[in-house]
Amino acid sequence: MTRAYLALGSNLGDRAAFLQFAVDRLAAADGVAIEAVSRVYETAPVGGPPQDAFLNAVVAVDTMLDPRALLGLAQRVEDAAERVRAERWGPRTLDVDVLLYDDVELDDPELTIPHPRMWERGFVLAPLRDVAPELVDAAVTWEGVRVTEVALRSPWGNSSAPSP
Repeated sequence: MTRAYLALGSNLGDRAAFLQFAVDRLAAADGVAIEAVSRVYETAPVGGPPQDAFLNAVVAVDTMLDPRALLGLAQRVEDAAERVRAERWGPRTLDVDVLLYDDVELDDPELTIPHPRMWERGFVLAPLRDVAPELVDAAVTWEGVRVTEVALRSPWGNSSAPSP
């Protein structure tokens, strides 16, 4: 099994329900075991056209899938949530990005690991710190990134959000 981290984001429709949908679909996938789910954060969009705020979370998974198969799963989950890719960084029902895959480094047209912009984005780093505090500087804060009252259900039946 390999530890991987996936970022979840949504800014269309019932944002919290789309994040929960992603957690549920990932938990049901063969070769994937969810180990932790971050708190949910609300953030302003970065780049792209004017659009509504996002809800963001990070999921830690143990997986037997290789990086490209994990990306394929992420894209199938997005498709099941009726994600439309009309424009770069545009609004979306669901975004599922592979952030890290153990210590693998990969740079090809379909997949770059670590995710190329993750270290610049508070909306990724704040929830990543929840599930992998050893990876993110605990002293750093990010303007415009705030915890919401939404708690995603973990696949094992209780809230997986850590204490603040």
